[in-house]
Amino acid sequence: MTATHDMLEQMSYLCVSVVKARDLPTMDMTGALDPYVEVKLGDLKGVTRHLEKNANPVWRQMFAFSAAHLQFDQLQIIVKHKDVLRDDLVGRVVFDVADIPRLSPNSRLAPQWYHLSDANGKRFPNRHSLGEIMLAVWLGTQADEAFMDAHALSLEGLTNTRSQVYYSPKLIYLRVSVIAAQDLMGTKKDQPLGPTIAKIQMGSQIMRTRPGQPQGSANPAWNEEFMCVVSEPFEDPLVVTVEEKVGTGRDEPIGRIIIPMASPYVERNDLFMPVPSKWFSLSRGMTGSKILLRMSLDTGYHVMDEPPEYMSDLHPALLKKLRKSAIGILKVEILGARDLAVGVENPYVVAKYGKKWVRTRTLLNTTAPQWNEQHTWDVFDVGTVITVAVFNDSHGAANDQRIGKVRVRVATLETDRMYTQYYPLVVLTPSGLKKMGQLHLAVRFTCKSWPKMLAMYGKPLLPELHHTNPISAPQMDYLRFKAMEMVASRLGRAQPPLRREVVEYMLDFDNRTYMFSLRRSKANFYRFMVLFSPIMAMWKWFDDVCKWKNPVTTILVNVVYLNLVCYPKLILPMVFLCFIMIVARNYRQRPRNLPHMDAVLSHAEIAHPDELDEEFDTFPASRPADLVRMRYDRLRCIAGRVQTVAADLALQGERLLFLPRWHDPRATTIYMMLLVMMALVLYLTPFRVVAMVIQLYFLRPPWFQSRTPSMIFNFYRRLHSNQGLML
Repeated sequence: MTATHDMLEQMSYLCVSVVKARDLPTMDMTGALDPYVEVKLGDLKGVTRHLEKNANPVWRQMFAFSAAHLQFDQLQIIVKHKDVLRDDLVGRVVFDVADIPRLSPNSRLAPQWYHLSDANGKRFPNRHSLGEIMLAVWLGTQADEAFMDAHALSLEGLTNTRSQVYYSPKLIYLRVSVIAAQDLMGTKKDQPLGPTIAKIQMGSQIMRTRPGQPQGSANPAWNEEFMCVVSEPFEDPLVVTVEEKVGTGRDEPIGRIIIPMASPYVERNDLFMPVPSKWFSLSRGMTGSKILLRMSLDTGYHVMDEPPEYMSDLHPALLKKLRKSAIGILKVEILGARDLAVGVENPYVVAKYGKKWVRTRTLLNTTAPQWNEQHTWDVFDVGTVITVAVFNDSHGAANDQRIGKVRVRVATLETDRMYTQYYPLVVLTPSGLKKMGQLHLAVRFTCKSWPKMLAMYGKPLLPELHHTNPISAPQMDYLRFKAMEMVASRLGRAQPPLRREVVEYMLDFDNRTYMFSLRRSKANFYRFMVLFSPIMAMWKWFDDVCKWKNPVTTILVNVVYLNLVCYPKLILPMVFLCFIMIVARNYRQRPRNLPHMDAVLSHAEIAHPDELDEEFDTFPASRPADLVRMRYDRLRCIAGRVQTVAADLALQGERLLFLPRWHDPRATTIYMMLLVMMALVLYLTPFRVVAMVIQLYFLRPPWFQSRTPSMIFNFYRRLHSNQGLML
C-alpha cells in the first residue's frame, strides 16, 4: 500500500495560527475593547472575527499563504480595535519571512506568546502596556493536518482550504397498490356520486389512478400499482386522497389518509414477497368510508439517480451489513488545471463515486489552479464510473458555471498502475462547442481480492429484482428524475451546501438523449459504420479472393481450405487460434491513456449552429413557426432515408421468413425439392467432397465466372414479401 499523499505534488504554504491574546489595553472613553487580528503579507490580508468587550480574547483561527506570495519580506500580525468610524491600532508583531522555520510534513509548531509593539515597532517600558498575543508561524505543505483547518489567502480574499465530503441520502422504492374503496359519499348529498379517482402523493411525486369501476359506485375498484422514491431518514408521509370528478378539470376531495413512512403498515420487502393489503379509514368526517391499500418498501432494488451508462453504485437499498466487502480501492488525485477559459477565475472540482461526493476548496483569482488533493473510494464493482467536474464559483451571485466533466470507468484501469494525464474540458452550448481548459488528474485502482474481482464479470450489474421483476423503462425514467431531485434537495441542505446546479450537472439532470438531435444521430450513424467496417472489409477481401484479383492470395486460401477439409478436426482449433492471434496482436496497440470526452466522436466540433439550436430547443418547440417548419421538413427528409433502409432490411428478412410458409406455392415447392435433393446429396456424398464442390464453385477462376447474377440470387430476388401490400 502507498502512503496517503504519495501522488501529490508538495506545495509550500506559510501557516499562521492566531490563538489568543491577553492584557490588551482599553481603546476608548468607555473602557471597552473590541479586538480582532489582521494577518498581512504584502497585499494579502486575512482578518479574524472581532470579539466585543474582551481584553483577553480567544480566536483559534488559522491562515495559509501560498508559496507564490512569499516574495514579500515581512509578515505582520496586527491587533486592532473595531470602531464605528476608524479601527484603532492596538499593537502588532512583525516576522521576517526568511527567519520563519520550515517544518517536516505533519508537524505543527507549538504556539508561544509575543509582546505587542506600536506602529513604529517600539515597546513601552511596562511590558504589559500593549498586551501579548499567542501565535505560531511556520512553513509547511498542504499535506499537513493543520493546513486543512486553515483559510487560504489570495488577492481576492479568503477561502476555506478544507475540502468537503458529502453523502447521498439512502433512497428506496416505495410500492403502493390502490385496490378498492367502500362506502364513499359524494360532495353533494342530493346528487349521485360521480367518477372517483385516487391520488397518491409522496412529497413532489403525484400520481393518479384511472376512474374507479364501476363509475359512480360507492364501492369502486382501481387495482393499480404505483412506485415512488423515498429517502431515509423519512421526511414526507404518504398521502392518499380519493377525489370525485364534479366537472371538466374539476376534482373535489372526498376522503384522505396520511400514512407516515415509519408506520408498521409500510413493510420492508427485500425479496419481493407478497405483502398483505389493509383497509384504512378515510378522513373528512366520512363515517365508514375506507380504502384498501398495499404498501411496501422494495429494498431489493437499486435506486438509480445516475444515467444507466454512467452508474457509480450498483447496490440494492438493503442494510449496510448485507453489502459485500469491497474488491478494491480507487484513489483519485485532483492535481490542477490549465488553460482555463476567460472568465473562469474561481475554480473548484466536484467528484462523485457511489454515495460519496467530494468538493475541493475554491482557488481564487487563478486560471491555473493547483488543488493537489487526494481522495479515495471503496470499489464494489469494476463496471462503475467515477465522475469529476470543474465549476467556477460565483459566490452566490449566480449559478456556478460549468467548466467541463470527466468520466473514468474503473474497468479501464490496470491494477496498481497510476494514470496521470490532462483531460480536455469541453462544454456543448447552443452557440457551439467551447473548450474550457484541461484538468490534471492522477487515478489508481488497487485490487484487494482478485477472485472476487474476476467473479464480478460473471454476475449481473443490477440486483436480482431488476431481472426477476423489472421496472418498465418509462417508469424507470420518471423514478430516476425524482431520485435526482431528492439527492439535489438533500445535498443542498448540507452545511456548507452543495449547490443544486452542481448536483444536477453531475447526475445529468438535463440529459437530452431522449430528444432528437441531428448531431447525435450523425455521430451514432458513424459509430454504426465503424462497428461494421471490419465485416465489410472482410466481405470485400473475400470477394477479391473469389475474383482472383490477387492470384497468390487465392491460391493460399485454396491450400488452407483444402487442408482444413482433409483434417476437419483442425477447423475449430484454427478458428480460436486466429482469435488468439488477433487479440495478441492488438496488445501492442492497447490504449496507453484513459479515454475522455471525444468532441470528434460526438460530431460536436463540426455541428452546424442551427443543429445545435434545435438540439437545445425546449419541448414543445419555442422557435418561430417558419424555423420549426424548416426543421420539420429536414427531419422528414432524414427520416425518409432511414425509412428506406428499414424497409429494405424488412424486405430481405421477409423473403426468408415467408419462403417455407407457402406464400408463393411454386417457390416453396422448388425450395422443398431443393431441400430433398440436398438431404440426399449430403447423405450419399462424403463431407469432404461437398466442401470441395463449394470451394470450386466460389473460388473458381475468373474465366469460369459469369457476369450475370447466379441462379440462387435470382431465386431469392423473386421471393414473396409484404412490400407489395404496403399502402
